[in-house]
Amino acid sequence: MKKLVIRFNAPVILSFALLSLAALVLGVVTDGYTTAAFFSVYRSSLADPLTYVRFFGHVLGHSGYSHYMGNMLLLLLVGPALEEKYGGGRLTLAIVITALVTGLVHFIFFPGTALLGASGVVFMMIVLSSFTEMKKDGIPITLILVVILYLGQELLAGLSGVDNVSQLTHIVGGVCGIVFGFSFKGRRR
Repeated sequence: MKKLVIRFNAPVILSFALLSLAALVLGVVTDGYTTAAFFSVYRSSLADPLTYVRFFGHVLGHSGYSHYMGNMLLLLLVGPALEEKYGGGRLTLAIVITALVTGLVHFIFFPGTALLGASGVVFMMIVLSSFTEMKKDGIPITLILVVILYLGQELLAGLSGVDNVSQLTHIVGGVCGIVFGFSFKGRRR
């Protein structure tokens, strides 16, 4: 009989999920202070060093347990396969760049609101995952469907809804996924 072994199979994804959980717990313990100070991006002085921390840290912050779970379930579903295909280094780079781009877009275009959560990163991974079977000779139908269904839904929600902040983050994350998909094309770890 084979011995059952539990593996730490996706260190980048699992570390991201654990860091996000730590940020959530810290936010609860500090009554939201750390969430606002480190894990939310909003318009603040460029002279404040924490502004630059927030450009990256906002993807670790979540407004509550259900917000955290919604993002982490998708991240844990899609992320390990991406980490296996592209490697931890490329996936970390994709997460960091997506965090910076979504943070900057929010900082510039939504001065009156705060942004937190991993949904931009999750959307990047959803779109990037549809590139996993991309060959030199064509674009997979799954990529086209993901772009139409996920990003199209967010575009429509952003145009017709009240909450266009998170929809823009989802769209920007999806665009990052497209850029990384074409950049990583054909490259394995």
